[in-house]
Amino acid sequence: MTDDSEFVAQEVFTALADPTRRAILAALSTGGPATATDLAASLPISRQAIAKHLGLLADAGLITAVRGERRRIRYRLDSTPMRVAQRFLAALARDWDGPLAALKEHLDDDISGHRDAGGVAEGSRGTADPGEGPDPGT
Repeated sequence: MTDDSEFVAQEVFTALADPTRRAILAALSTGGPATATDLAASLPISRQAIAKHLGLLADAGLITAVRGERRRIRYRLDSTPMRVAQRFLAALARDWDGPLAALKEHLDDDISGHRDAGGVAEGSRGTADPGEGPDPGT
């Protein structure tokens, strides 16, 4: 992954770390382009707080501001940075798939190698019901 892609992914993850920004993105995703006032009406925070979060989302490239009629600014999603972050996560997952599969195979072999002829795993002996065996009160 290039340095630029890593920077974009870092910006996306930083933006997504905040639940309010995720709520703003969800609102734009379901409702389409909206103004800060529109978003403030549907979210439990002030218009000023919405504006601050919109600025951070715009800095991360996740939204774009589009001037509309009467100088109203509508915000819309831009999925390009999200796709960069998805590729980053996919590459990270691929890096982990091999080692995790090898660990699973090792653990599965270890468990099956510790089973005795009766199919009981070692270490599970001695787990008799409390009612069995000598009476602890005698």
